[in-house]
Amino acid sequence: MKRRELAVALAATALLAACGKENSAPSGSTGGSPAAGTPVSIEAIEGGAKGFNVGSAMAARVVYVFFDAQCPHCAALWEAAKPLKGQARFVWIPVGLIGEKSVSQGGAILAASDPSATMDQHEASLRAQQGGIAAMNVPDAQKDVVKKNTELFTKFGFGGVPTVVAKHPQSGELVTLEGSMPTAMLAQKLGLSAPS
Repeated sequence: MKRRELAVALAATALLAACGKENSAPSGSTGGSPAAGTPVSIEAIEGGAKGFNVGSAMAARVVYVFFDAQCPHCAALWEAAKPLKGQARFVWIPVGLIGEKSVSQGGAILAASDPSATMDQHEASLRAQQGGIAAMNVPDAQKDVVKKNTELFTKFGFGGVPTVVAKHPQSGELVTLEGSMPTAMLAQKLGLSAPS
């Protein structure tokens, strides 16, 4: 019994290390990029990543969120961002950092007729510790999209998921945030109004 508990604890530690840190102090970089890699830019994300939109398609503010389908912190940020979708268009970009299941599930979400509803279903399953949506027979083309997103994420040198990238509406400077955070903190960091 002790060995099983140790194995579970080690697996959970590895999962959290791959995800990043929940409620870590978000790293807000302005006008720069993470310590290593390709400089982060909205143009590079728009040209090199593929995700799905949540929120108003006509919103002037766009927020990019790199997430791993197996990351529990990404599930928490998914919920925290929902109250803000009336103020910005969130583009959720799946990456595969935790394993092949992440790639398959990210591809299945992208391939869904309603990615937002599929993401809701997936994240609810993940929060309930049921592993997320079944992702069998996902087309290789969709898995390749997730792999390309992962390559871009890695080139940027980000430390973990979720990672949020946006331009601050007042200053116009690039903001990057790593880790999950409550809605009010996310709104404040992105220059959005916190819901009441």
